Amino acid sequence: MLELKHIEKSFHGKTILNDININIEKGHIVSILGPSGSGKTTLLNMLLGIEPIDKGQLIYEGVDYTNVPMEQRGFNIVFQDYALFPNLNVYKNIVYGLRNYPNISTKEEIEELIDLLGLRDHLKKSIYQLSGGEKQRVALARTLVMKPKLLLLDEPLSALDGVIKESIKEKIKEIVKEFKLTTIIVTHDPEEALTLSDKVLIINNGHIAQYGTSAEIVKEPANDFVKQFILNQLEIKRNNILNLFTNVE
Repeated sequence: MLELKHIEKSFHGKTILNDININIEKGHIVSILGPSGSGKTTLLNMLLGIEPIDKGQLIYEGVDYTNVPMEQRGFNIVFQDYALFPNLNVYKNIVYGLRNYPNISTKEEIEELIDLLGLRDHLKKSIYQLSGGEKQRVALARTLVMKPKLLLLDEPLSALDGVIKESIKEKIKEIVKEFKLTTIIVTHDPEEALTLSDKVLIINNGHIAQYGTSAEIVKEPANDFVKQFILNQLEIKRNNILNLFTNVE
């Protein structure tokens, strides 16, 4: 379990996050959702260890990680722009991190991951030869070979459209189930958060507006902000989203 206890963060005297308290079960997907400036990216950076926590505790499987340096946490991130190495082919991108940690994944585990993500036919290709969805899968593979304790995804689907987006969503779900990998996603897209996650954390002005399942948020929004933020952004797709959770108790 990942526990965030009374997390607070300020910049130049301005409070960015205030009293964030949530528990995330192992192997669950949680999306962090909120308007620009709400603090969601700051929270992701604090989890990764890029930003220090001003107050509160970050507990992972009973161990206090609050002041553990980023390189010792074993938490890995896939950035929005993928951050792949253009001078390396697909296979060399995937195994790049193993140069310093060669015993983390075996040859068999690497091959299994390549097949799981459907990259077998692309291993010798240049990054420039890949589509957006293929680049996203390479970035996932490169992160997963390092066997992260916690997987962080920053806007993983923002550059993808239609069928490709749905394919990557299914791959993420498959990976999480296969490896029982706790996964946290930052997104600006309510539909993405609601259809991909076990739970959704909605942040507004640095505070938790609601933390619950997709069904709870759609059927029982905690306040007017949640209702307006979710449904206004999904007005065109509102009926589809509501129908999706109609039979969920």
